[in-house]
Amino acid sequence: MDVMNVRQRLEEIRNELDRSITVLNGTGQQGGSGDYPQDPADAGANLSESERSEAVLAVARKQRSEVLAALHRIDLGTYGTCIDCGASVPEGRLEAKPEAARCVACQGKLDRARR
Repeated sequence: MDVMNVRQRLEEIRNELDRSITVLNGTGQQGGSGDYPQDPADAGANLSESERSEAVLAVARKQRSEVLAALHRIDLGTYGTCIDCGASVPEGRLEAKPEAARCVACQGKLDRARR
């Protein structure tokens, strides 16, 4: 695995996430137009849209954090090693999800524990 290509890909993902987070932050601050009173029938739709935006924003922030952690692991020379058991993370997993910090088995254990 070419770590320089991985670093470049992770930096591109980080930059795209930064742009998405900026856009999502902008939509959350717009609210309604101050000149017109809000129609009570629209309040539920606006709240629902706001909640969706907040959920997408939370996911984007979490993924950005994972990408930054992967870049840090590259700097430390530990990229591609499971942070839980120390085994190698399969190359196919890293190609699909370059920010992956765990091997499939350890990620599965973590996912099951979260349920």
